[in-house]
Order: sequence, then structure tokens, then C-alpha cells
Amino acid sequence: MISTNFLTSVAGFTKDRIAKIVLNESVEITEFEIKELSGSMVIMQYMVRSADVSDISKIELQDAEGQVISSNTVNVSIAADTLLLHTIDVTEEG
Repeated sequence: MISTNFLTSVAGFTKDRIAKIVLNESVEITEFEIKELSGSMVIMQYMVRSADVSDISKIELQDAEGQVISSNTVNVSIAADTLLLHTIDVTEEG
């Protein structure tokens, strides 16, 4: 069993590495309404402007060098400016 302290440490490392959100491989978001740690969960909230994108098909979390940390295929329509909540739960599987 992995200790809770270690899982929290890994989540903190992950939070610190995330520098931007990239939507559909072209729209970069670098400002977060919320970017915090809650136990072993990274919580991010960010604004998606409808002027920038009308449909989201891919969400990537990237570090400052543009390296992908996480990539998810999604299907989200954006009809108006939208505040998205994105979480990463660091857990042990096994």
C-alpha cells in the first residue's frame, strides 16, 4: 500500500508541472481561476471563451516546455464563455 503522504506528494508535483491547458491542439490557456491541491487531488478551474473555441474534442495538460502530461478525448460544445473544472485524482491501483 502506498502511503497517503506519498500520493499527496505526487499530486503536488503534478500540480506544479502543469503550466497550461491546450484545447484541440491549438488553443492555449495559461490562466487558472483555481489551481490547487486537495489531499491527493489536483483541482483546476479555467475559463474557455466561446470566441476561441466552439467545440472541444481534445484537452491536454502540458508543462512549460509543451510536453504533454495528460491527454483526453472529449466532446464538449461551448455556446458561451464556460468555466471548466478539471481534476486529477492520484490513487493507487492494484
